[in-house]
Amino acid sequence: MTSSTPHHWVITLVCADQPGIVHAVSGAIVQAHGNISESQQFSSDDTGRFFMRLQVQSPATRPELEAALAPVIERYAMASIIDVVGRPLRTLVLASSAGHCVNDLLFRQRGGQIPVEIPLVLSNHGTLRDLVGFYGVPFESLPITDAASKADFEARVLEAVDELDIELVVLARYMQILSPELCAKLNGRAINIHHSFLPGFKGANPYRQAHARGVKLIGATAHFVTSNLDEGPIIEQNVVRVDHSRTPAELVSIGQDEESRTLTQAVKWFAENRVLLDGARTIIFK
Repeated sequence: MTSSTPHHWVITLVCADQPGIVHAVSGAIVQAHGNISESQQFSSDDTGRFFMRLQVQSPATRPELEAALAPVIERYAMASIIDVVGRPLRTLVLASSAGHCVNDLLFRQRGGQIPVEIPLVLSNHGTLRDLVGFYGVPFESLPITDAASKADFEARVLEAVDELDIELVVLARYMQILSPELCAKLNGRAINIHHSFLPGFKGANPYRQAHARGVKLIGATAHFVTSNLDEGPIIEQNVVRVDHSRTPAELVSIGQDEESRTLTQAVKWFAENRVLLDGARTIIFK
């Protein structure tokens, strides 16, 4: 039954680009007595696909809104999502020993600055237990020392995803390479962060390597996790200028700030249904 109090819905639609889509969608929204409060769209010349994100205020219930949109979705063979604006996304955080990204996510979750709900931080080290505990979030550590323990850790990840109804997995400086099998199972719902020196300065101490080479720009990249290491579709990147006066420790501090800022922004956009995949790249409706 239609509610007297308007709901605020977010709708994303993806399909092959063709005439009449916007008109058809708008008509379905009117049928559901909806008012479009935000609308963004993009046609990809590269893939021939059409992307749309709407925020709609309507007294219609979810089943009623789905019923109004169903003929349009079927006609255009659309991939669609209908959700409540601002609904906290169930998010599992994976970590190792660095705490800057974990701290930023937990701080902003508690302050209501990002629409996520983090029921667990899972780490291969115990280093962050007190930090995570400060925010009242459960913490588990499972050491990874060999192939068997790595398999156990990844099994626990999948178990937690099922047990906790996880919708997003965030690698907050989790310093282990995910297996191809786990990447496949988390496809499109796992986000990683790394410094933007890649493909240069791989391995340990990238900021010290960068200092030795006199880099002038450092930054961070947040991207979807794929089996191709650090090559998933990019969600967000940031960069800051530095000069010869910066010490390695200062570069680390600056880099960690960029990593935290970049990862949190990517998570926020994803949780708000603003990130849509277009092949190897992303469409971001800001």
